Amino acid sequence: MYQAAQTRYKDMKYNRVGTSGLKLPAVSLGFWHNFGSTAPYENMKNLCFTAFDNGITHFDLANNYGPESGAAEKNLGRILKEEMSAYRDELIITTKAGYGMWDGPYGDGGSRKYLLASLDQSLERMGLDYVDIFYHHRMDPETPLEETMGALAQAVKSGKALYVGLSNYDGETMAKASAILDDLKVPFIINQNSYSILNRTIEYNGLKDKSAELGKGIAAFSPLDQGVLTDRYLNGIPKDSRVNTDGRFLQAASLTEERMNKVRALNEIAKERNQTLAEMALSWILKDGIVTTVLAGASKTSQILDNIKAVENTDFSDEEIKKINDIAL
Repeated sequence: MYQAAQTRYKDMKYNRVGTSGLKLPAVSLGFWHNFGSTAPYENMKNLCFTAFDNGITHFDLANNYGPESGAAEKNLGRILKEEMSAYRDELIITTKAGYGMWDGPYGDGGSRKYLLASLDQSLERMGLDYVDIFYHHRMDPETPLEETMGALAQAVKSGKALYVGLSNYDGETMAKASAILDDLKVPFIINQNSYSILNRTIEYNGLKDKSAELGKGIAAFSPLDQGVLTDRYLNGIPKDSRVNTDGRFLQAASLTEERMNKVRALNEIAKERNQTLAEMALSWILKDGIVTTVLAGASKTSQILDNIKAVENTDFSDEEIKKINDIAL
């Protein structure tokens, strides 16, 4: 049975989630990749152990994370049962539902039928009585917003979720959802969206500003742009890279010379800050205090150790911010 490091809370920074009472580590562990049915179980365990030993208390999942769908939740459930059950009350475990999960008309979207059935399935896979945060994973224009928010309210009322969140919503729709959840007295505390130096969507669609205005936190996923904002591709595409081993989310065609010239220029700024490019990319997201946590995936324990260095320097001068924007935008 795993024994956590006694020094696990020594160096990590914990940020309050909006105006709620909950805090999350500045860097969290995302299970989107590397926890599916094709990943080595021993490596998954070591990733979880290394994360928790260094203060990463937040494990972020979704019903469809794999491959195969549901595999990441199953693997976490096994790790919790065999190794980490003693630390459940020190962990924040989150999951989501919204994308296609099973056949037929009830396995996708934002209906009450789908969300509540999916949550039950997620809890069974993980061997848990509740999750700390249950997210609706995407906007669903085919389902009334009131129905989707009512399902989230039921998840909390039933005791199967402590808080709720929204993922991949824009600012306008999130604000409407927030008003409904406020009326239902539901603890909606956080938004989860893609955000990086190279992907400013939440700035353009109003989500970032509206979250700050309403006192909601933000969890930023893909903060390294699927590994582009690292030193991994500065000199070409390695044979063992995600581009070659799993081309679903990052294709070689997207690594254009124009894009890589931007990445190389950003790498020079990182060097001037005595950071790696990955460290600077994570630090940049945390710089203004609006984003609560960055969801960083990892395939190696060394990557986790590198990622947490980002919390050491989240201060950027006006000149640095201008240089970064001039390159990225």
